[in-house]
Amino acid sequence: MKQLLILSGKGGTGKTTLASAFIRFSQARAYADCDVDAPNLHLVMGHDNEPEKKDYYGLPKAVIDQSLCINCDLCRSHCRFNAITAEEGYSVDPFACEGCGVCHFLCPAGAITMKDVPAGEMMLYKNKEVFSTARLIMGSGNSGLLVTEVKKAMKETGKSELAIIDGSPGIGCPVIASLSGVDFVLIVAEPSLSGISDMKRIIKTAALQGVETAVCINKYDLSLENTRHIEELCGELGVHFIGKIPFDPLALEVVNSGRTIADIQCPSGKGARYVFNELMALMEKKNLINLIVKGAVHE
Repeated sequence: MKQLLILSGKGGTGKTTLASAFIRFSQARAYADCDVDAPNLHLVMGHDNEPEKKDYYGLPKAVIDQSLCINCDLCRSHCRFNAITAEEGYSVDPFACEGCGVCHFLCPAGAITMKDVPAGEMMLYKNKEVFSTARLIMGSGNSGLLVTEVKKAMKETGKSELAIIDGSPGIGCPVIASLSGVDFVLIVAEPSLSGISDMKRIIKTAALQGVETAVCINKYDLSLENTRHIEELCGELGVHFIGKIPFDPLALEVVNSGRTIADIQCPSGKGARYVFNELMALMEKKNLINLIVKGAVHE
């Protein structure tokens, strides 16, 4: 299974819109949404069946038994995350606790235990396709670990030559985890100053992981000057530039109706099809996918 990861340096570039269209174009039978802080790919993929759900446990949280506590203050004074307070007895703020276990180790009375607490929920849709996603509970950490579990569930359950992964915006832990083990990355850029700055950061991040990378521009006609600048930057940075998608008011209407831009005839869908074809040809050239067997590209 070859894995194509779609990223963007910032939110709002149209990454998920493009990922959902690519899933339709390729008829991918395995895909995942690794934006576990705010997953939304499920809103447009039209799954009628209920997913298999299971809790995701991150690092354990400290819990203080007031009946055993001797008020020695060792836990609070040694907590580098300021998660322990001594107001009306010693207690732990579960949102501040990082689960390091120092307080548990130091407590002379054995009043502190480390308890597993759900940090998120994993969801796996299985019918003709396999769709793996998850939702991190607000305030929980370890999103990178959850992303790894999402990808693992997709890979173990799905049977597809090409798997498409919708990643997170930015360059944080979820993105690093998404990049691990993938075969190709498509970066969806936005023709704005912030979009250019964030695009350069995510290009460097992907390069550090040694992953082959290409760039396309969404809503390119909102700033032709910045579009030209992005194309020039791709040449300077040695990154494949594979196409442009126009701004399309129909795209918003389609996505709000729970469909993808591949489901109707529209300018953005046509542009996405061109980018998809160029990307598949590039991946074939890199011996990452066999288009003759896949039959995914249509002129």
